[in-house]
Amino acid sequence: MGNGDNKRGEERLERQDKVLHTCCNQTIPHQSTPSYRLNTMESAINVLVSQFKTFAGKDGSSNTLSKEEFSSLVAFQLPTFVKNASDPVVIEQLMGSLDENNDGELTFLEFWQLIGKLANKQGGF
Repeated sequence: MGNGDNKRGEERLERQDKVLHTCCNQTIPHQSTPSYRLNTMESAINVLVSQFKTFAGKDGSSNTLSKEEFSSLVAFQLPTFVKNASDPVVIEQLMGSLDENNDGELTFLEFWQLIGKLANKQGGF
């Protein structure tokens, strides 16, 4: 991919971020709020975020998954969707394919790539 392609990709992401920032609610009502009702997709997003933070928070930081945290999350939450989910070699390969900045940890956006790929495969897209 050439520099022009990279620049166009970055510009597209910036536009997308602006639109999402403008269109999306920045604050979601707390669950205890009487009017708090989520539809099925919103609930699914809440579960994904909650599970990410639960597993990521085991080492103190709920913003990233270490390899050990990622391994636990995959083994406990995705054993049917990920072949050999408990195999360290599989975890190493998955982590390597998702960790874009090679820092040894996964951000939520890096982790979200896996969710997207699994959903894509599950849906037959």
